[in-house]
Amino acid sequence: MVKHAALALCFDRLNTKPAPYRYIDTHAGIGEYDLAGDEAERSPEWQDGVGRVWQAESGAPQDVRNALAPWLGVIRSLNADGLRHYPGSPLIASRMMRETDALRLCELHEPSADLLRETMGRDKRVKIEQRDGFEALPAYLPPPERRGLVLIDPPFEVAAGSRKADFDWMLKAARGAIKRWPQGVYVFWRPIKNLDQVQDFDGELASMLIEDGGIEPEKILVADLWVRAIGEGKLAGAGVVIANAPFGVSEHLRAALPWLCDLMKQGDGAGWRVESPAAEGQ
Repeated sequence: MVKHAALALCFDRLNTKPAPYRYIDTHAGIGEYDLAGDEAERSPEWQDGVGRVWQAESGAPQDVRNALAPWLGVIRSLNADGLRHYPGSPLIASRMMRETDALRLCELHEPSADLLRETMGRDKRVKIEQRDGFEALPAYLPPPERRGLVLIDPPFEVAAGSRKADFDWMLKAARGAIKRWPQGVYVFWRPIKNLDQVQDFDGELASMLIEDGGIEPEKILVADLWVRAIGEGKLAGAGVVIANAPFGVSEHLRAALPWLCDLMKQGDGAGWRVESPAAEGQ
């Protein structure tokens, strides 16, 4: 949820300038999710996430509604009669981007890539590749438009050792990408289960972005939301690290996350943060 709200805010800001830009998604998924489908019925976590927001947003303070408007606007465009369809990152991108912009989507898993093609339809802006997004990324950078956003969002499979591997792969991808294109907006998503692991990743990533990419510390944004105490042996929340965060994104997230936390918390220990390496934490 934080990922998609933050992505939509970034697209909203990129759209304020007329020059075209490119969106690159390293792990695109299927693009759209049926909340009344069999998989959603088996794992109905969405009811405690976007389901709660859908019901409560109209009563939220105006600054919260402003912050969530780009993301919720896409959701409303897919749901005229109640909440059933949820957009993944590629669909949020395609709904918010302009005719002159371009999308490059990678999805390694063949059935997911097929579903992604169905979701995106015949959109001349979109190119979908069935390949590992980590391996594909160097070929996409720098984009010909010289403006754009890269989402690095691996699946973080639950198999033993794979979570740590995904953190390592993200760092490797970031190191190569930032050297090729330090001006880009980069969004790194990671789950929050092991706090030490997340903090180690964030620290190493921030140092790399600052030292290798020349990115100013205040242009690196961490935005996290957790609905339960961290460290209970299960997923507590998730969030993003944004490099070259567009102007205004941090202020919107600081408005939205406290409200979202209160709305979705599941016991003591829930919390949120929006900060940069140059700022004090929440």
